[in-house]
Amino acid sequence: MDLRHIRYFVAVATTRNFTRAAEQMHIAQPPFSRQIAMIERTLGVKLFERNSRNVALTPAGEHFMKDCRNVLGQFEEACI
Repeated sequence: MDLRHIRYFVAVATTRNFTRAAEQMHIAQPPFSRQIAMIERTLGVKLFERNSRNVALTPAGEHFMKDCRNVLGQFEEACI
């Protein structure tokens, strides 16, 4: 997993929509969704509850979101 994957996850977690998140990240939705599924496989947890209308973070997703925000914040500080 790399910083790009963290940004993908945060985009979905923030927008709660795979299509909008993919657009924000300038990637087509199908490969974007595959990347999110790969993150879940790598971590061994389900990060999102999905249905045809909604996307919600699971408890593991909520925890991972906090960690991702910390990582991104530290990365941005390091680049200043």
